[in-house]
Amino acid sequence: MTMIAPPLGPATNLRLIDMLMGVAVAMAWGMGFVFAKAAIGYFPPILLMSFRFFVTALALVWFVRIPRAHLGRLALIALIASTVQYSLTFTGLKGLDAGAAALIVQLEVPFLVLIGALFLGEAPGWRKWAGIALAFVGVWQIAGAPQIAAAWISVLLVISGAFIWAVGQAMIRRLDGIDGLTVTAWIAVMAAPQLLVSSLIFETGQWAAITGAGWVVWVAVAYLGLIMTALGYGLWYTLIRRNPVSQVAPFLLLLPLSAVLGGVLFLGESLSSQVLVGGALVVGGVGFILIGRD
Repeated sequence: MTMIAPPLGPATNLRLIDMLMGVAVAMAWGMGFVFAKAAIGYFPPILLMSFRFFVTALALVWFVRIPRAHLGRLALIALIASTVQYSLTFTGLKGLDAGAAALIVQLEVPFLVLIGALFLGEAPGWRKWAGIALAFVGVWQIAGAPQIAAAWISVLLVISGAFIWAVGQAMIRRLDGIDGLTVTAWIAVMAAPQLLVSSLIFETGQWAAITGAGWVVWVAVAYLGLIMTALGYGLWYTLIRRNPVSQVAPFLLLLPLSAVLGGVLFLGESLSSQVLVGGALVVGGVGFILIGRD
């Protein structure tokens, strides 16, 4: 995810359309893990992410101006928040179920709070510290499940991706004078070729994968680029422009639920009781961070 969090505004009551949009964002982002998991069984994951951002860039770049004053910083943000982050997260996804990966990636929120406290001068209160602790205990519980413990490298890749995402968000939050749609479009423009180069360096068999790719891969590319990224972030930025983040952020707790249900229904995945307990702790910890104020 690439999310900009502006300052909290005054409390308001969400309209029904905003609630529906919040649910739609969580569903779109959660199902993105399912589509990606279906595709990377046949396609190198970094190459898949490159195609994803090519699609997003082609869909959005025509509707925004060139942010000439920000191009250098956006290139660096794209490298960290997209190229490195998605390479780690989705390479890790290759060795995990979509539902388990979506639960682990919720560490993005605790990492963001920690980075805010260490480098942005923010002061988390007891609720956020309790939520951080609970989320990490939950990931420890998930990682101890036998089928996931055997894929510990994949777990570390996803955790690392969550940390890098938080670093990227801290960089994005320091941008001034640029709107969210422009950020999304131009990060996509810059991340797509960066990811392609990364794929050529770290992966093999790209041409064979492209020529042999079936409809599942191309549907996943279209979904990731158009629905998960372009539409998902379009809805998200609309929500946070007209509502306090404190009221819309809790919808993100539905993201792992969407990924877990999608994995079970469409990929035939199953989660052990240990993973479910760990997932509940992670979601509960993130909920402690997102819901309410200290």
